[in-house]
Amino acid sequence: MNVSDAVMRTSTITLKVRSETSPEFIDITDKIKEFIESSGVLNGIVVVFSRHTTAAIVIQENEPLLLDDFTKLLDNIASSDANYGHNDFDVRTVHMHENECPNGHSHCQHLTLGSSESIPVIDGKMPLGEWQRIFMVELDGEKAQQVGYREVVVQLLGQA
Repeated sequence: MNVSDAVMRTSTITLKVRSETSPEFIDITDKIKEFIESSGVLNGIVVVFSRHTTAAIVIQENEPLLLDDFTKLLDNIASSDANYGHNDFDVRTVHMHENECPNGHSHCQHLTLGSSESIPVIDGKMPLGEWQRIFMVELDGEKAQQVGYREVVVQLLGQA
């Protein structure tokens, strides 16, 4: 098949990922693999994007002691016990909700992680390394409990 004969396809889903606490590392790799397999796309790129400023997307190893280390690292970067202007509801006047929770630490932690990952798709599969997994990282447990889930947009672009 010539490149000019290739059929380009895009496909998008929104995963509703349940979370309960923070930080919480939720492995969404298998859901993304299933989506790619059902799409018919053989070669392209998949983008995994969090719609939240307190829930991140990362590629990392799913090893319990390492995940504990990440939890400690995030707390060292931005502890929930520290003072944040974002949490001063007597002064803050923008981007407020009625049930606002103090989550300045979650935003600061997110800044170090990011909102998305882009992964190649080759022959209908993601060429992840032996231990690589895709995680949604919940950084605001109180918000997660209020809403019940977070939205992760997964978009696939490629040749069928």
